[in-house]
Amino acid sequence: MSTSSDRLEMPLRYAPACSSSFRLAVLAILALLAVPAAAAPKLGASTGLPLPRFASLGSNEINVRSGPGLRHPILWQFRQAGLPVLVRDEVAEWRLIEDSTGDEGWIHAPLLANRRTVLVQGEVRDLLRTPSDPTRVLLRLEPGVIGELESCPDDWCRIGVRTGGGVQEGWLRRGAVWGLLEGEVVD
Repeated sequence: MSTSSDRLEMPLRYAPACSSSFRLAVLAILALLAVPAAAAPKLGASTGLPLPRFASLGSNEINVRSGPGLRHPILWQFRQAGLPVLVRDEVAEWRLIEDSTGDEGWIHAPLLANRRTVLVQGEVRDLLRTPSDPTRVLLRLEPGVIGELESCPDDWCRIGVRTGGGVQEGWLRRGAVWGLLEGEVVD
């Protein structure tokens, strides 16, 4: 029978040194695993629609409240249907919205419309017959004019503006209006 003193003790062996390129590859893989995948868009808890998103006011009188529910005080009142608002959050039947001035408040969801509109901003803007011909001006639009958004595939947006004789459709530069997310394409 052998005793512990009879055993030949073997020195501990270390793995051979790794090459620096192997270490870099391992570090690169670990770094990629540590970075989260591209953030998925936030979806509204009530609708499942992406947040933020634009909607428009569906009524001429809409109370904006300090919180989601009738018990919260009214902060102000919108008095023009069709104004675009940015929906930032959802709680049951209430939507946290932001207006074109950056003010925020809560609106009862049934008072919003899914119709997309834009608000002319800045200075007087020319509504053009085609984006490629700036001499073909259809209308001159004052800041605050609301247009229905038909499409916005790139730097130019096709909108319809109500006039005394119906709706005039034409093209405005994306930067001339409020009511689009940065980079958003509307077909």
